[in-house]
Amino acid sequence: MTNKLTLALLQLPVTSDVELNVRRAVDGITQLKTNNPTLELAILAESFNAPYGVEHFPKYAETVPNGPTCQALSRVSKQLGIYIIGGSIIEREGDKLYNTCTVWSPAGKLIGKHRKIHLFTISIDPVNGGGVQFDEAAALTAGSEVTVVQINQQKVGIGICHDKRFEELARIYRHMGCSMIVYPSAFCICQGPMHWKLLQRARATDNQLYVVTCSPARDNMSGYVDYGHSMIVDPWARVQREAGEGCELIVEEIDFDMVEDVRRQIPIYKQRRTDVYTKVKTELSKLNIV
Repeated sequence: MTNKLTLALLQLPVTSDVELNVRRAVDGITQLKTNNPTLELAILAESFNAPYGVEHFPKYAETVPNGPTCQALSRVSKQLGIYIIGGSIIEREGDKLYNTCTVWSPAGKLIGKHRKIHLFTISIDPVNGGGVQFDEAAALTAGSEVTVVQINQQKVGIGICHDKRFEELARIYRHMGCSMIVYPSAFCICQGPMHWKLLQRARATDNQLYVVTCSPARDNMSGYVDYGHSMIVDPWARVQREAGEGCELIVEEIDFDMVEDVRRQIPIYKQRRTDVYTKVKTELSKLNIV
């Protein structure tokens, strides 16, 4: 039994036409599977079906799993017999909106639904006339559940963009047996050069697993400019594959034997001093710090 996985990252442009965006995603996955018969997993970007922005969220929200975007992903996953990590869409449930990633099996079944736990809030002071203000929480409700899905023999943790800044979540996935974490991301260009690669390499080396991100293609004329650079980082924290800024379809094979090799050679989790951590946490709690 092979321990390898062939996956695809679809770094696609996003317009205000939902039908066009979804059709591009479906056509892209179909094209990649046709050209690469061994393809087993396709990954889409955060907000791949509609513009990303607080002002857009209510307009483009859909239900899960019965909305048109989810139904399109269900059909193509079944038609092609592959897994799909469906980036994210804005989910409407009652009077609440969530930033939600859906995961589909080769049978077209919904096997995972991750609601973004850490909503993106940023307030960067103006420098030379610049500056960025953004607050997802003005329109969205935060998720409250971790999400692990089974893809072939591997457990895969799901996060969405800002979730990758929180090492506690990645560590939980590591303890739950995950060998890969996937973060569909619409990372903004203001943070990208500083933190995009850094955060992924940090989560990979902290937890000795694969970290995979998929971004929309960059559109410098949009109100929110995505960084691009969809990426695969291996358990040694090496960048195995990186996209550029524009529309790009990537197919890559990853070898999960590397996860066990790294954990065996640098056994940090066997060396963790939980007695020390527990003692310190107890002392800090007395000071109301944790």
